[in-house]
Amino acid sequence: MATSASSPHATGFPAEGRCSYYVEKKKRFCRMVVAAGKRFCGEHAGAAEEEDARKRILCPLDPKHTVYEDQLAKHLKKCNSREKPKPDFYIQDINAGLKDETEIPEQLVPISSLSEEQLEKLIKKLRKASEGLNSTLKDHIMSHPALHDALNDPKNGDSAAKHLKQQASILGNIEKLKLLGPRRCFVEFGAGKGKLSHWVDIALKDAEKVHFILVEKVTTRFKVDGKHRKKNSVFERLQIDIQHLCLNKIPVLREGKLPVVGIGKHLCGMATDLALRCLIETYAASFEERNEEPLAKRVKNDKTEKEIYTLAKEGNEKNVPEKWNPVAGIVIALCCHHRCDWRHYVGKEYFRALGLGAVEFHYFQRMSSWATCGMRKTSLETSNSTTKRQDNQNDDSEEHDDGGYRITDDGADSLPGLLSVEEKKKIGHLCKLLIDQGRIQYLQQKGFSPALQYYTDPLVSLENVLLTALPNHSSSPETTT
Repeated sequence: MATSASSPHATGFPAEGRCSYYVEKKKRFCRMVVAAGKRFCGEHAGAAEEEDARKRILCPLDPKHTVYEDQLAKHLKKCNSREKPKPDFYIQDINAGLKDETEIPEQLVPISSLSEEQLEKLIKKLRKASEGLNSTLKDHIMSHPALHDALNDPKNGDSAAKHLKQQASILGNIEKLKLLGPRRCFVEFGAGKGKLSHWVDIALKDAEKVHFILVEKVTTRFKVDGKHRKKNSVFERLQIDIQHLCLNKIPVLREGKLPVVGIGKHLCGMATDLALRCLIETYAASFEERNEEPLAKRVKNDKTEKEIYTLAKEGNEKNVPEKWNPVAGIVIALCCHHRCDWRHYVGKEYFRALGLGAVEFHYFQRMSSWATCGMRKTSLETSNSTTKRQDNQNDDSEEHDDGGYRITDDGADSLPGLLSVEEKKKIGHLCKLLIDQGRIQYLQQKGFSPALQYYTDPLVSLENVLLTALPNHSSSPETTT
C-alpha cells in the first residue's frame, strides 16, 4: 500500500523537480515531474497535504491512471490510451486465415481431462502423420564477424551471451543465403528492441539503399533502432499487429523498388504464420495481380518492373532470376508452437491431406510444449532467476521460451503413469515438426525452396529451429522432407 512522503523510510529524498510522494510498493519516490512550486504530481496531489477541492476520477480509457473530473473532456482528446486513426498500412485481418467456426467445437477439454484411450488415439494419429519425416535436422550453427567484439565482451552476462550467439548465427545464415547485400528492405517481424536489424545493419557497413522496417505490436523500451544515423540505411518502426499489416501500403515498398527480406528472432506461435501470409499472400501476390491488369495499366508499370529487375541484379552477383520475386528470402527463428492457432495456420491443407483437422491441431499444438517438459526448474531456481531478471532489466528479454525452460499450462503433469518424461519430450518434438512441415509445404506451393535447420545449440536455447526460404529461381538450401 502506497503512503505519502511523510511516511518513514530510508531511501533519502526525491530527485529535484520530481514528485515527493513515496510509493511503498516500489520502495521509492514517484518520478513524475511536478509543476513549478508544487511538491506532488497531479496523480498524487489528491493524497498529499496540498490536496484541493478538485476531484480526481479514473480515466475511462485506462483505469491505471486518474484525471481531474472537470478536465475529463480535455484529457480524453490527448490520452495516450485513446483510439488513434489507423495508418494506411492497417487493413483489418488482411493476413488472418479464413474463419471457419464449424471446424472447431465450442469447448475442447484440456489434455489432462482426456481419457487414456483418447490420448493414445491422438498420439497414434500423430505418429502415423509423422511417418517419413526426418526428425533430425541439419546443424547450421554459424556466426558472423560483425558480432565478434560483442561476443567476446567480458562484461556479457549469460543472458546477453545467449542472445548474441543466436543473433550471430541468424546473421551468418542470412549471409550464407546471399541475402545480406545492398538495395534491400529488411522487414523484421516481432522486432522487440530491434537488435537483429541492428546487427544486420552493422554487417552491411556502408551498403547502399538499405531500408529496415521493424514490426512490433507493443510499445518497446530500450529500442536500438533510434540510435542509427547512417546515410545509406533507414530505420522505420511500425507499431501494429502483423495480422493487420499491408506491406504494399508502406511508401518505400509501394514504390516497388526494393527486394524484401523477411527476418525474425523467436517469432512466437501464430505470428510466424501471419508473417508468411503478410510476405507471400499480401505483398508478393500484389505483383502477380499487376501482371494480370489490363494492357494499358501494365505498360504504365513496365518501367518500374525493369527498375526492380536491375536493382535485384545489382544486389546479387549470381543466380539472377528470369522472373523476379519481390520477396528475396525469409529467415525466421521459430518459437512457441503451443501458441499457434488453427485459423491463422498456413499448413491447413497439409493437415487435411493427412486426415487431420482443427481438433487434432489444437491438441498437437498444446502437446508441443512437452518438448521441454523435462527441463523444469525447481521453485527455488525459478525464484532466483526471477530476481536476476528483475535486477537486469536492460537484458534482452525478447525470447519466449522462459529462459530455456518451458512451464506448460495444459495440465500435462497430471498424467500419472501414462507417459514418461522422455516419451513426452519425443511427442512434443514430433508435434513441432509436424506443424513446421505444414509451413514447409505451404512455402513450396507458393514457389519457394524452404528448409528447417538447427541454428543454435539447445543449451543456448531450446527453441533452436530456423525456417529459411528462397524463391525457386535462387540458389536454395536443401529442402527438408
